[in-house]
Amino acid sequence: MVWVPLRTTRTDRRAPLRSPSTRCTTMSLEWLMDWSWSLDGLRDFIATGIQSFRDCDATALAAVACLLVLFIWYCYHVGREQPRASYPTVNALMQGAEANGVQNGYVYCHSPECVRCAHHDGLNQKLYHNLQEYAKRYSWSGMGRIHKGIREQGRYLNSRPSIQKPEVFFLPDLPTMPYFSRDAQKHDVELLERNFQTILCEFETLYKAFSNCSLPQGWKMNSTPSGEWFTFYLVNQGMCVPRNCRRCPRTYRLLGSLRTCIANNVFGNACISVLSPGTVIAEHYGPTNIRIRCHLGLKTPSNCELVVGGEPQCWAEGRCLLFDDSFLHTAFHEGPPEEGPRVVFMVDLWHPNVAAAERQALDFIFAPGR
Repeated sequence: MVWVPLRTTRTDRRAPLRSPSTRCTTMSLEWLMDWSWSLDGLRDFIATGIQSFRDCDATALAAVACLLVLFIWYCYHVGREQPRASYPTVNALMQGAEANGVQNGYVYCHSPECVRCAHHDGLNQKLYHNLQEYAKRYSWSGMGRIHKGIREQGRYLNSRPSIQKPEVFFLPDLPTMPYFSRDAQKHDVELLERNFQTILCEFETLYKAFSNCSLPQGWKMNSTPSGEWFTFYLVNQGMCVPRNCRRCPRTYRLLGSLRTCIANNVFGNACISVLSPGTVIAEHYGPTNIRIRCHLGLKTPSNCELVVGGEPQCWAEGRCLLFDDSFLHTAFHEGPPEEGPRVVFMVDLWHPNVAAAERQALDFIFAPGR
């Protein structure tokens, strides 16, 4: 018997011709189906993409270009709507800050519309307008307490007991006490205390300039009933002072590591505060109760005290003292001249009971220059 091999008949079906743009799209889809995250896959993708662009016609290239332009526009639009970063670099701020009134290292407010400095009947309307603008961009969620505070601000400020009377803005339903424990902002307190020597060294370098002139550049003299009170601001009313920050670079970088530092609104400050012997600071109120003022003791001679709400406390070197400066407060240095000045590093932190959504809204409502 003779075996005859079977002959298989094979039909040659050629794929229909396709236009270059259709072939480009098909190749891309097939590749995406089989693509895996590997270097080989990435290399093949790039090679295929280059070849595809070579094969594609002008219409396909125009479509890709339009999609790229739309994507770039979307990224720009979304990025512009986000809240500002806490601390831009000093070099980036230098030109703009000087144009906005930085003189001798201190920011002077020249705007009658500034909510931090101006006291007028239309303040509540201005704040409510800012709140509406914020809610329109983001959300009304979590804004109940701020809305209540703005709506009844006049009553809150006028009816507060004399021991606590913030001058600009009172946020209702916050726990009130003259002093706060270190645990209220534990992370930032510990970070500041660990960097005590760094801040002290930069202060001592700055303070040497006092031997050459009465008020060196960057320092501000404050009004006091007796004695001398000097401040060196790194951040003043939410605005960095670039020239001063350049002279204290490590302290400035430290501010960016703090989790609760008020950085983007007019209630945020960071400075070195110096009281010479025999100085008394007149009793006064701070502008708001949404913050805690933190004093890190750098030099603390004897007979120096801070009195908040009638309660006296003493500073200690290398330790933080937290208090609510919307309470009536004063400070004095009655130590002997040979012990030198009392020096603290002062920074404003968020009150621990102000929620994250409220902080973002307050940054928007009280943005510098708004």
